[in-house]
Amino acid sequence: MKKYLFIVTTLISFLCASQTKYSNEFLNIGVDAAALGMSNSVVSHTADVNSGYWNPAGLVNLEDSQLALLHSSYFANIANYNYIAFAKPLDDNSAIALSLIRFGVDDILDTTQLIDDQGNINYDRISLFSTADYALNFSYARRLPLDGLSYGVNAKVVRRIIGDFADSWGFGLDAGIQFQSKNDWKFGIMARDITTTFNAWTFNDDKLEDIQNAIEGQNQTVPESTELTIPKLQIGMSKKFIFRYDYSLLASFDLNVRFEQNNDVISSSFASFNPALGFEFGYTDLVFLRAGVGNFQNELQIDNSDNLTFQPSLGLGFKYRGIQIDYAFTDIGDQSAALYSNVFSLKFDFSIFR
Repeated sequence: MKKYLFIVTTLISFLCASQTKYSNEFLNIGVDAAALGMSNSVVSHTADVNSGYWNPAGLVNLEDSQLALLHSSYFANIANYNYIAFAKPLDDNSAIALSLIRFGVDDILDTTQLIDDQGNINYDRISLFSTADYALNFSYARRLPLDGLSYGVNAKVVRRIIGDFADSWGFGLDAGIQFQSKNDWKFGIMARDITTTFNAWTFNDDKLEDIQNAIEGQNQTVPESTELTIPKLQIGMSKKFIFRYDYSLLASFDLNVRFEQNNDVISSSFASFNPALGFEFGYTDLVFLRAGVGNFQNELQIDNSDNLTFQPSLGLGFKYRGIQIDYAFTDIGDQSAALYSNVFSLKFDFSIFR
């Protein structure tokens, strides 16, 4: 019986989560195993179809249309994360992209009707439902008259569904710039949710009543119907070094800024700062080895002391005639939680069909 009450409580927590002013956390996971293998420190040098997510300004570097796919499973395959994107250049100075992200948990047990009116447990009354978050992203990028400078914008639509219980719509904007100096240093800034992305929830009153009555005396408050996603900044710099023509080393540094006080390694009442460092070693633009470290957190211990934790990442990639396969082995929490995930992504450059 405790098992089923736990499932009901978990369902309730999904709805109550809408009371927080921070939302759409699934959009912070990231896309592209190549970027994840470098701890997401790619805002300054991203230059392909995945730039629509990381920094749309990088889309201007496309020479042909590209398609990207990604799949990853989390929490022992309970949750699935999928991504598809398409981008194409409009001309020599502009490009567009369209992407879709889904993060979902399927086949969740609904035990709110487990006990009938006579107080008997009836397992036939258990049903299944899914909870899923979707984000549809429209991107546009253009070069500016200043040599090496480009900008990009995203318009995103967020759809969140919790079975028949509740659903929401959200809208927001992102903007980014990139600059490449004459000595090949690259710089980038990505501002996410610059309009403070707004989500509006609607609830199924009948289903909500079932949840409220599932555990007597608890969960009687109707969740708030609005969520706000506060703006964030990602500032980066990078440079690629070439050795003996065949070998390359890409070094990248990003600083993630959130306008809130939290457990980031540097935090104040105004903003919090979290660095990320990534490396990519390449051979003949064919094989790539990647590593990164980021998500530095000051975690409070039982004895009230702070312990610095971080998130390491590793990656591997292969590229041949416009087809690129990437893999990342990354920890979604910190280095001590042992919650590593395997992430695979695939990228097609349509130039292979020319």
